[in-house]
Amino acid sequence: MCNRLLFVLALLLLVGCSDQQWRTTDISEIMPALDFDLVNEDGVEVDETLYEDKATLLYFGYTHCPDICPITLAKMASAIRQLDTDAREHIQVLFISVDPRRDTIDVLRQYTDAFGPEFVGLTGSNADIDAVANRYRVTYGYGDEDASGNYNVTHTSAVFAFDQQGQAAFMIREGDTLKSIVADLNRLISL
Repeated sequence: MCNRLLFVLALLLLVGCSDQQWRTTDISEIMPALDFDLVNEDGVEVDETLYEDKATLLYFGYTHCPDICPITLAKMASAIRQLDTDAREHIQVLFISVDPRRDTIDVLRQYTDAFGPEFVGLTGSNADIDAVANRYRVTYGYGDEDASGNYNVTHTSAVFAFDQQGQAAFMIREGDTLKSIVADLNRLISL
């Protein structure tokens, strides 16, 4: 009986030490590299080359989002705060607005500033945003306007992670734990 227990424990240790790529969802073989042409929250036209040499988290949302966006971005901010100071300097979060009508550069800057210095808002024309959304298989759609002109935007809630060379690495979903996200961010930065 003791030998069998030792065998099972040894197997569990080996499985725990396996070369599993990520604790979240591995997208390295199915998603393209980081690539976009948009406008940042300073009103400057930018592409992915401006954000090279840092690990990048890419999220599509909108500033008027009542729940998913602020919760997701707060979770990313919390994970980043758990990294050591040096690691934080090697990561950035690009927040692409899927609501360019309301999300002006000033609105974007104010919104992303609330989450931390690692967060940068990006916008553009609907065609520019669609091009990036299509590249990463992100969907979004606009709800009906109410009497005050307000509307909701449905959108994909995943966060896409890219390494410092802009290659797709993993995807963070709503159910992923903070512990898993922090572990994957630390690994991503060390690549």
